Amino acid sequence: MNPLAHILLVEDNPDDYEATSRSLKKNHFVNPVHWCKSGADALDYLQHKGVYSQDSEARLPDLMLLDLNMAGIDGREVLKIVKSDENLKRIPVVILTTSVDSHDVDQCYVLGANTYIQKPVSFEGLTQAIAAMKDYWFGIAVLPIKENRA
Repeated sequence: MNPLAHILLVEDNPDDYEATSRSLKKNHFVNPVHWCKSGADALDYLQHKGVYSQDSEARLPDLMLLDLNMAGIDGREVLKIVKSDENLKRIPVVILTTSVDSHDVDQCYVLGANTYIQKPVSFEGLTQAIAAMKDYWFGIAVLPIKENRA
């Protein structure tokens, strides 16, 4: 069993995924990261449905990085479903999005987001934001114990 916290990255833009992945690596982030390319894919992963129904590697993440603006089921809907599901609601959700709309920020916190981070435009800015997130979530914060999350 891997003692490192498992991250679920929900991002529909391959360029943003690649930049986030590179930022994680640049910050010596060695935790396993699973990429879901859509909100529907993320919900299937979290609920062990569809292509993940028989996947023994699909496990609940310790932290989710969630984009808001995705086609189909967007990040707001994923957040709403996750935070209303008894088996998923303890997963800390970090919104990582380009939106700075105050309505989005407020709505995400109302729905149960744990943190809201605007994606910086530059790679250097993203790397700094990822470093701060890593320091907080994996250096200061105490993550929920998996045994308490059915």
